[in-house]
Amino acid sequence: MFERPISVLHFSNTLVRGGVEEHILTLLRGLDRRYFRLYLVCTPEVAIKLQPDLPGDVELMPLCLMQPSLIASAFRLAQIIRKHRVDILHSHLFYSSLFASPIGRLCRVPVIIETPHVRELWRRGLVKSHFVVDRLAGRFVDYYVAVSHANARYLVQQKGLPPDKITVIHNGCDLRQFDPARSVPSDLKETLGFGASDPVLVVIGRLEPQKGHRVLLEALPLIRREFPQVRLVCVGEGTLRGNLERQVCSLESEVSVRFVGYQANVADWLALADVSVLPSFYEGLPLAAIESLAAGRPMVATAVDGTPEVVVDGKTGFTVPPGDAMRLAQAICRLLSNQELRQVMGCAGREWVQERFSEERQIQRTGELYLNAWEKRRRRQKIGSRIAPVRGTRAHGETLLTK
Repeated sequence: MFERPISVLHFSNTLVRGGVEEHILTLLRGLDRRYFRLYLVCTPEVAIKLQPDLPGDVELMPLCLMQPSLIASAFRLAQIIRKHRVDILHSHLFYSSLFASPIGRLCRVPVIIETPHVRELWRRGLVKSHFVVDRLAGRFVDYYVAVSHANARYLVQQKGLPPDKITVIHNGCDLRQFDPARSVPSDLKETLGFGASDPVLVVIGRLEPQKGHRVLLEALPLIRREFPQVRLVCVGEGTLRGNLERQVCSLESEVSVRFVGYQANVADWLALADVSVLPSFYEGLPLAAIESLAAGRPMVATAVDGTPEVVVDGKTGFTVPPGDAMRLAQAICRLLSNQELRQVMGCAGREWVQERFSEERQIQRTGELYLNAWEKRRRRQKIGSRIAPVRGTRAHGETLLTK
């Protein structure tokens, strides 16, 4: 046992609650308090949404740090790091790490970690597309967590980051929340204006360009030719909601599509689904796919990044090329037309995620990374102290000796 738990600060500067935030919540709920004291710094917008679901012992500190010019915010983060004697700074997504990791290094945080989460398909331009800044900023990062094997290959082969800094830890979720036999809330279809026998597609994801909703809406008229009563529910919020609603109107699909915003009770919406869909252009390892298979719902998804590690084509669902509305429609129709196939794939999918994508596995492996990184740093400090005093050894190492 440690005499003082290791102080771990998670940092994120996203503006919308999505898969990254659920990933962080999983760790904040599950990491062993005998070893870790946990803090969260995130934007005020996300802090409001996460507050009800945070464990009571996690201190939440709202802070926006999205531009280098925000000197006051940078100074505030440095104050937080020093006040709480942070031992491990763990940033989520590159732009969070870009600002936080150098501050952590200046404050002499012993261990700095980044989880990039996704392949950044949006990167354009001579500098951005060649990841020069990423490699420079990477000098402040001790370890990277790749959420899938595909994510790890991207970090090494495209970003050019050192392989020995990268650890693969798959995303996981609380599989106990999802039950293939879960009943749909009695009034849910009626509230949505759906008929009792209408086939339902559900897509869970932020309404952002990455998630590819526009392609699914393009595919919807093709699906309706074979299944006129098909209905689509979009669960999630984002900047594209207005654009997508206008696209629905232009396709004369208002009767078929519902935007229901962010929903905490994901399991109820998956119980409503005959098929779930994830038409993304890029991903890391999507929680929506894990949740869908845990609920026994086969998924049609795009074959991008870590998604095929969950949605195994022909076994737990179907994968199609990103941006291909025709192939997406064909795969969805194939599942809608064959109830037995849906059941077989649903059972296979649940078994697949139970074996590989539990939150217990994610929490255990992350905790092991923290402990190993901390112990490695302590050993280096101990060796250095034999040669010359090392600033910070007393503050960070003296009281953390094992009994």
